[in-house]
Amino acid sequence: MQVSRYDNVSSLLLAMIGFVGFFVLLMFLVWLTTVITFREATVPIMLIEEPAGRGEAAEGYERDMAEPGLEELEELEEPQLEATLEAVTDAVTSQMASLDSISTDATMTGKGSGLGDSRSAGEGGEGEDIIPRWERWQIQYAADNLAKYKSQLDYFKIELGAAGGGRPKIDYVANFTSGLKKRQGTSKEEKRLYMTWSRGALAKADRQIIASSGIPVSNRVVMQFYPEPTENLLATVELQFAQTKKITHVKFIRKTIFGVRQSGSQYQYYVIDQLYRNL
Repeated sequence: MQVSRYDNVSSLLLAMIGFVGFFVLLMFLVWLTTVITFREATVPIMLIEEPAGRGEAAEGYERDMAEPGLEELEELEEPQLEATLEAVTDAVTSQMASLDSISTDATMTGKGSGLGDSRSAGEGGEGEDIIPRWERWQIQYAADNLAKYKSQLDYFKIELGAAGGGRPKIDYVANFTSGLKKRQGTSKEEKRLYMTWSRGALAKADRQIIASSGIPVSNRVVMQFYPEPTENLLATVELQFAQTKKITHVKFIRKTIFGVRQSGSQYQYYVIDQLYRNL
């Protein structure tokens, strides 16, 4: 048997087809690496802010640490019977005097004369001297019509609420662009950041939106409640802007004024201005 001319030509064609196929596959893989990018899944970061406190203020005389004197040490021996009866008598007399002083018609509380300390009333304490978010944040929404404003509220998952006016519960309204959703809740259950309007035409828009759902707003306070992801978004935008100004900690920020702008079908917060503190 001999190799014919046909066998030679067919072998050559198969070899060329294999070579061209390998070359095309190689080029396809090179193109694929330029199109497909592999990225690690981003993990959302929650900015946890320390509770606002009084900072490094002086503690006051009554809170200074000192060694106890000898007169403050408890006696280790058993007291005599006469001393015990005398102590009981003094305690009963003091208790009766206290009850007599409480049982009066006085309407004004007096002021104590103790030295006390420098802690203010309410929340706070030993934390960083930070202005709380609800006090330092200001948001300016810009919308030329009510529909656009509603879409901004829905995009950031903001819920409107009306409180007070002789009603024991807060009336909530949400989902403004695709069918209002109403509910009620108590103030004790509410842990979210909320804001109220200080001025502007959109303050009337909030009341109009709530009133259109059948919830009374007369003599009531209208508030915007921000979910935790939106609050964290604002905190991130605030800190990123501060870092461009060489500010590394929120305790140096006095006020942050946010704005809202549209990017395609989405909205985003941005910092219009930021005021700082000299600590």
